[in-house]
Amino acid sequence: MADKREYRMEELAGEAGITVRTLRFYRERKLIRPPRREGRIAWYDDSHLARLRTIATLLERGHTLNGIAELADALDHGRDVADLIGVGGPTEEEPVHLTPEELAARFEGQVTPENLAAALDLGYLGTDGEEIVHISRRLLDVSAALVHEGIPLADVLAVGARVREHADALAELFTTLVLHHAGEEALPRLRPLARSVVEAELSLALDRRLQRGAGSQRS
Repeated sequence: MADKREYRMEELAGEAGITVRTLRFYRERKLIRPPRREGRIAWYDDSHLARLRTIATLLERGHTLNGIAELADALDHGRDVADLIGVGGPTEEEPVHLTPEELAARFEGQVTPENLAAALDLGYLGTDGEEIVHISRRLLDVSAALVHEGIPLADVLAVGARVREHADALAELFTTLVLHHAGEEALPRLRPLARSVVEAELSLALDRRLQRGAGSQRS
């Protein structure tokens, strides 16, 4: 693996396409983390450059510096992705690595500090260096599709928190059933059955809800 490149302040500013004065301003606003000090020399690395490029992209998308500072703070204090999914833990979900600007592009105009903090608290998002990791491609795609249909991201996340509560309860029911009758070793093998039951019951529940809606329109 290649060694991480380091830059003096003037070199980093040049690579990022900004002035040294702007770099100092960003550092004072805590938009980037402090550099490594070696005597009187401040050394920056590629993670600083990535953050500066992210700031430039978010500014182009209309975010204010105050908003970017709050986003940066949320990211810097977000849980590491390993804390969310567990190192080597069993999962059928595919995590997705995103840069902050890629996340902003998915949810144009709605990646606010409040929504980002809610997604971090919910456990949808974790951090991996300068990248953001969404724990599930399926959940990411569904969330983006709902937002593109005009549903505010804040409402999608609020409903996601309620769905999480119901999903935890369903997982507890299934786990208790299997542990009582088949033992812990059967859990991984029977896991697809639990998913099939939940998918089928949700499909039937949506059918019933749609039928009630159609009936109320006719009456």
